[in-house]
Amino acid sequence: MAQKQIDVNQLNQAKANVTLTQSLLTQAIEKSSSDPTLAQEAIKQVANEIAQAQTVVSQVQSAFLSQKSE
Repeated sequence: MAQKQIDVNQLNQAKANVTLTQSLLTQAIEKSSSDPTLAQEAIKQVANEIAQAQTVVSQVQSAFLSQKSE
């Protein structure tokens, strides 16, 4: 039985989402007092990026767990 590799491309996508999240959070913090609207938009985008990263990590984890049980 050939063992399937973990999808590194998917994990790299999740890493990119997290990196963008970090940048957006920094922006939200910096703008929190001077531009609350921009800070709020950055936080909305952060939530979206976290959700995407979480989905990708869950998909990779599910694939890994299903191959282990084969």
